[in-house]
Amino acid sequence: MPRKARLLLKGVCYHIINRGNQKQEIFLKEVDYEKYLAILRHYKRKYRFKLYAYCLMPNHIHLILEVKDKGDLAKAMQGITLTYAIWFNKKYKKVGRVWQNRFKSMVIQKDRYLIDCLQYIELNPVRANITYSPDAFPWSSWKERILGKNHYREALLDALHNL
Repeated sequence: MPRKARLLLKGVCYHIINRGNQKQEIFLKEVDYEKYLAILRHYKRKYRFKLYAYCLMPNHIHLILEVKDKGDLAKAMQGITLTYAIWFNKKYKKVGRVWQNRFKSMVIQKDRYLIDCLQYIELNPVRANITYSPDAFPWSSWKERILGKNHYREALLDALHNL
């Protein structure tokens, strides 16, 4: 049975979710988070997409992004997920799948729902009892978006000024 085609539109935002295979952790050490963000930054430059928010949880990721061309969503995510999987498997001497399935993508209108989705993503570590405050979690866009701080990811969220 063929898989369902993605809804690809121009000028909309997508909430992207990707989970580790069998819900296993995909970030084992701090360097893993840093590597994923470096890969994300590389593909952001390559495909010139706007990144509105992100949160890297131990076993899954959330992104909100907007691509210039609708075909770039699949290309960018394929590059990000494949590059990270190859790196992760090599680093930890593993073989096989890192990601559970292909990434999920939901269209987000640029209205109040976008703001709600940003908050949902950035509060994910608090709801999961990983941290007491989004300010204390270094692997989300919360500090950049709310406080304007650039601790780890200087140019990663340059699209936020468009909100």
